[in-house]
Amino acid sequence: MHKKKLVVLSVLIAFVLIGAATSLRQKKGRNLKVLPKDISDQMLDSIMQTYNKALGVNCNFCHTPDNGVSVADSINYALDYSMKENARRMMRLNIDINKTYFYYDTASRPEYLKVITCKTCHQGHPFPPED
Repeated sequence: MHKKKLVVLSVLIAFVLIGAATSLRQKKGRNLKVLPKDISDQMLDSIMQTYNKALGVNCNFCHTPDNGVSVADSINYALDYSMKENARRMMRLNIDINKTYFYYDTASRPEYLKVITCKTCHQGHPFPPED
């Protein structure tokens, strides 16, 4: 009976450790400098998809592939790239405009404000159209 409990406990500990290691590995590949470091994978994916639609681009517009080939599986999302730095400046500008000029409830995160968005200026283009 005691041996059976020990085996069950060992299996449970193994599952917990595997889950923690998987979670750490997924978070380790991030290089977040504007968005919150504790953002969920689902929220991060949702925000990135919103950027893709607002600018009419794919992930490799801001994220560079590891091997120079534009394949979604080969993109190194954590690697910094000039366009990614430009996107960060735009994100900071967007956050600042929303916090400064629109109602800002301090109980919510400013990164998630959506009064002014990328689409406001970009209108589905990689670079804002000149009027």
